[in-house]
Amino acid sequence: MNSLVFRATTRAVTPLLLAFSIFMLLRGHNEPGGGFIGGLLAVTAFALYALAFDARQASALLQISPRTLTGVGLLLAVGSGCLAWLTGQPFMRGLWLPVDLPAELKLGTVLLFDIGVYMVVLGAALLVLLTLSEE
Repeated sequence: MNSLVFRATTRAVTPLLLAFSIFMLLRGHNEPGGGFIGGLLAVTAFALYALAFDARQASALLQISPRTLTGVGLLLAVGSGCLAWLTGQPFMRGLWLPVDLPAELKLGTVLLFDIGVYMVVLGAALLVLLTLSEE
């Protein structure tokens, strides 16, 4: 699309979608949301950007290869489950750090898993989307 209004709106909406995706990611282990929904929202932001501009500019906005993002996310998600093994707990058992953070945010392996899922969803979906739109 070559619409000035669409491009201007995309420039304004993309940061809002990305911020909302982070919000959904961070609230996911306490309420509905999490890495999958947050990742889909982030993909929506990049897909909108690719429609308004092009796939190369959306890739440049991402600043990291979708393959790398997927691989690191997968390692983070699996690694968060393995941390419980190191303490003699079952695989994927949630471990929490005794740190009080604002907004009821808790640091633990569940948050690491959600971040890993977020990265896998974002990387895999963008790999497909950007590959198809470049052809």
